[in-house]
Amino acid sequence: MDTRNDIREFLTTRRARLTPEQIGLPDFGGRRRVPGLRREEVALVAGMSVEYYVRLERGNATGVSEAVLEGISRALQLDDAERSHLYDLVRAANEGTHRQQRRARPRTQQVRPGVRQLLDAMADVPAFVQNGRLDIIAVNRLGQAVFSEMYVQPQRPANFGRFVFLDPRAQGFYRDWGNAARQTVAILRTEAGRAPHDHHLSDLVGELSTRSDAFRTLWASHDVREHRTGVKAITHPVVGDLDLDFEVMDLSSDRGIQLIAYSAAPGSASHDALKLLSSWTATTSSVDEHRTGQDTVEHS
Repeated sequence: MDTRNDIREFLTTRRARLTPEQIGLPDFGGRRRVPGLRREEVALVAGMSVEYYVRLERGNATGVSEAVLEGISRALQLDDAERSHLYDLVRAANEGTHRQQRRARPRTQQVRPGVRQLLDAMADVPAFVQNGRLDIIAVNRLGQAVFSEMYVQPQRPANFGRFVFLDPRAQGFYRDWGNAARQTVAILRTEAGRAPHDHHLSDLVGELSTRSDAFRTLWASHDVREHRTGVKAITHPVVGDLDLDFEVMDLSSDRGIQLIAYSAAPGSASHDALKLLSSWTATTSSVDEHRTGQDTVEHS
């Protein structure tokens, strides 16, 4: 990832979406060469010189203070996710490449036995553990059943980015594919700010950019978001439509690793469908285990 370029593009896209009226400045008219705010307008509201702001927007983040970042965040009306992303970009620019490379996350991540045990104990709750690249690194039985379409392809670990943009099944799986696509890219963009020199993440972004026009367009928007809670609206191949609430929990002992659990409101159609899927999954698993046992006896 090019941190200097990311700072420039992020700030440029943020000011392009605002008008002078939105930040409390008069609009004296006249032709604007670019959409949104001018650099001098951002600098005025942020309380700094135009030269200083221009230097930062060009990607030179050396020695930028927290007060300056707060001023820019206020002027550009950044939300919490965007503000954190700006801080991540500036921190990465100041730390330098070599230090980040030493801290790069391993390609293969394992969950602790206690987390695996917790997942398995959540028998009636679809749940999985994912990393910042949106790899599923551990999943319970019902979680794999809910997201079974992701496991049709043999590549492991299953990855939401590859599924959403490279697997044609995703278009029918997500009832609002466009929203799912935007959220997926925003989460990956957020992770890129936190770990700009994670070359496995860079490889993933490069692969998706090369193979998907939709991903490439969304990636250029520099939108970010925190993945905390929401509703997943999907069409499951066995039980049909599911509207599942999800909650995301950071695993404090594993930086960048999150446990995500899904549920449906009691009495809802999705709740009944989830119970049906759980029963179907348990039955299918029992049959498979029985067949495996028979095979073992016959070949022993």
